[in-house]
Amino acid sequence: MLLTTRVKLSAMMFLQFFVWGAWYGQMSKYLLTELHATGDQVGNAYAAFSLAMIIAPFFVGMIADRYFAAQKVLGVLNLLGAAVLYFITQNTEADNFFYLILAYCITFAPTLALTTSIAMQQMSTPEKEFPGIRVLGTVAWIIVTNIVGYYGFGDKVTIFQLSMYSAAALGIFSFFLPDTPPKATTSTSFSQILGLDAFKLFKDRSFAIFFLSSVLICIPLSFYYAMANPSLTDGGMQNVENKMSLGQASEVIFMLLIPLAYTRLGVKKMLIVGLIAWIIRFIGFGYGDGGSGEWLLYIAIVLHGVCYDFFFVTGQIYTDNKAGEKIKSSAQGLISLATYGIGMGIGSKISGIVLDMYTRPDGSKDWLAVWMVPAGIAAVVLLLFVLLFNDNTRSKAPKDELVAG
Repeated sequence: MLLTTRVKLSAMMFLQFFVWGAWYGQMSKYLLTELHATGDQVGNAYAAFSLAMIIAPFFVGMIADRYFAAQKVLGVLNLLGAAVLYFITQNTEADNFFYLILAYCITFAPTLALTTSIAMQQMSTPEKEFPGIRVLGTVAWIIVTNIVGYYGFGDKVTIFQLSMYSAAALGIFSFFLPDTPPKATTSTSFSQILGLDAFKLFKDRSFAIFFLSSVLICIPLSFYYAMANPSLTDGGMQNVENKMSLGQASEVIFMLLIPLAYTRLGVKKMLIVGLIAWIIRFIGFGYGDGGSGEWLLYIAIVLHGVCYDFFFVTGQIYTDNKAGEKIKSSAQGLISLATYGIGMGIGSKISGIVLDMYTRPDGSKDWLAVWMVPAGIAAVVLLLFVLLFNDNTRSKAPKDELVAG
């Protein structure tokens, strides 16, 4: 790959996650503080992203892959997204916010697949070249959340202004990316996009249990994305965004450990470790505070790497190995649709309802009670998984799968 191409793709990946990281983790605090939203309205806002993730595969698979160059689609979507973000910055009503953020997420969700597609199609050996480019996305997330934390505007509309300017920059920059023409010979059906070809995998009981566990664990995962920032802020932690970026740093570290752990522990033990980590981190969020209990909050934050990598990334590898070449794409599509779409959508809605349940008359939140709900859900998933999942594959993890999350 030419150096200029590598630089352009790295910049693309950096801007992609800079745009996302500017608002996603802080949106709940902004809604609760600035727009005085209810818990249900916060949950709905995060559910909007899941709805968009369900729509995105159809957009990319049925339209972008067939008719238009990917970099041009990426450019148009980001410019449209910047326009919607402008209207979000002008909005002052919590009731209207859901429709605006849904409109924005519909423009944003397809770009996650598009940036990966653009990068992959410029590579002769993706398993060697892609990780070094994809990691710029994690670096961008760490940088932007630290900017938000350092300047202290995590609860201000500034998070969306920062995302708006970044989206506009990526939109313009996209037209200068390497040409990625549509795959004119590719025939993609609705069944392939939905991953229906992978339904045959459900004949394997262990895979069926893994699939169900993946959907269910996305319910407590949604609590983390929607509620962690305002919970830590209410608990008295300072510079919350800066400290939460430690979660992304740990994600990089534990991702590097996956090949060794996969060989030594096997898939079942790795998935169990991931589920146990979820339970521990929610207990840490519930009992920690910004004073003498701040160490519990640090543990909960840093465990993000174990929680995400040892369950979701390991699960992607497991799915890849079980599916084989013919239905590999369908299987991964099915998992993504079920987890980020259905699982997190349900979880986002539930998290908002739970927050309202444990909001006191004076507006304060009983965060301990809130966090015990996802901890309980994770415990049920763990029990289900331990009792019914029997596969303990120890084959080596393919390198190109370690960056898919």
